[in-house]
Amino acid sequence: MNFLLTSPEGFVGIAANITAMMIFFSIILATVRLIRGPSLSDRVVALDLISILLVAFLVVFAFASSVQAYLDAALALALVGFLGTVAFARLINQEGDIEDDA
Repeated sequence: MNFLLTSPEGFVGIAANITAMMIFFSIILATVRLIRGPSLSDRVVALDLISILLVAFLVVFAFASSVQAYLDAALALALVGFLGTVAFARLINQEGDIEDDA
């Protein structure tokens, strides 16, 4: 039973692979929303979602590979993503939400 909890090929390894695939699929869907819009605020939310999903992927990858340095990268990306979202929100607040006519 201990083999299923500690081995990368056990149950936890399979769960990590499934989680990584689901995160990857979510990143693809968020990228579609980032490209299609239709408004600037939709694109900012999609960009924030992509940064959160990349942080989650780094955490899963750190767990699966047993390299703790990826957790530091995830923390740094989370901080940069948050600051980028705040900056874009201030930009939208100052200039107003511009709708795409195309």
